[in-house]
Amino acid sequence: MSPPLKGIRVLDLSRILTGPFCTMILGDLGAEVIKVEIPGRGDDTRSWGPPFLNGEAAYFLSVNRNKKSITVNLKTEKGREIVYKLAEKSDVLIENFAPGVAERLGVDYNTISKINPRIVYCSITGFGQTGPYRNRVAYDIILQGMGGFMGITGEPDRPPVRIGVAITDLIAGMYAAVAILSALRVREQTGRGQYIDIALLDSTVSFMTYMAANYFATGRVPPRMGSAHPNIVPYQCFKAGDGKYFTLAVANDRIWQSFCKAVGLEHLADDPRFKTNPDRVKNRSQLIPMLEKLFLEKPRDEWLRILEENRVPAGPVYTMDEIFSDPQVLHREMLIEMDHPKAGKIKQIGTPMKFSQTPCEIKLPPPTLGQHTEEVLKELLGYSQEEIAKLREEGVI
Repeated sequence: MSPPLKGIRVLDLSRILTGPFCTMILGDLGAEVIKVEIPGRGDDTRSWGPPFLNGEAAYFLSVNRNKKSITVNLKTEKGREIVYKLAEKSDVLIENFAPGVAERLGVDYNTISKINPRIVYCSITGFGQTGPYRNRVAYDIILQGMGGFMGITGEPDRPPVRIGVAITDLIAGMYAAVAILSALRVREQTGRGQYIDIALLDSTVSFMTYMAANYFATGRVPPRMGSAHPNIVPYQCFKAGDGKYFTLAVANDRIWQSFCKAVGLEHLADDPRFKTNPDRVKNRSQLIPMLEKLFLEKPRDEWLRILEENRVPAGPVYTMDEIFSDPQVLHREMLIEMDHPKAGKIKQIGTPMKFSQTPCEIKLPPPTLGQHTEEVLKELLGYSQEEIAKLREEGVI
């Protein structure tokens, strides 16, 4: 059967990470995504490297599959005319310009919705379209700090740590995809589209979940605890004898009993300091050093074998090469290969969305700059070859 969003067309005016991640999700779900880029330059991430594969930036390749690239100069009247014609034939428009830029370019919601009242228009910005910070410049590290991640990430006696990917962009991109799908569902009932305002700060704050709940309940600011958990002990990362790390998740008292038996700490199983999870949380400072010393006695994979045999939840802390050689990751098709017109055979992360009846399709490799300009103008909008040539001469495309 066809993928879930087959027949939905997305006009993608976004660039860099959060918008492209959102539209890649929609593309994997079967939507036709038309990515509008600046002539001669394209998405900023096309130049974000090294590494490059035959001139194609690995960063760009990571979030731009299942899209068609056209180049349009939105600062020209004829360029805006192309976008208006595309908007008339699209179900979704997504952009992540700074507040006010879409209006200056003439591609804001008020303008586009007059052309197509059914369109779902999604804006993604750092701080949203309203409020005292709406015009502030936003980067992931700023939002990780302001949204709470860096306040709870890192060792207690060390500076705050940024999560190793631009997580605030990715969270906002996922929320944007959810919101767009919801708005499309509403459109089925009302016949009209709507405007969606997604902010990276809002999205990041929403991920504070139980950390915020702990603060609301106690009034105490959660400290940085490294890999440890504020409510469960032992639930953190440990170093093994070979210098490799693994995670341990003793999430209840039954597991605690199994854990003590597995690692030869039977004498601690019913120790009143550690018998229940509240006891272990209270006496964390006594328990953890014992475990740290113990785990240095064997290599990582030996500990993991022992823990697995005793049904104690644990796992390796993988490096990137280990992730993409893991049999479970490979079985779930989270590593795929595609043929790219310039970069050759490229590897991609697969989609985590598995459908029983309407599977996702990963059929288009990340496009080269403007690869589909003529195709879209000719086949979708009806421009002649002569008109396309003239637009190119005039710098419109």
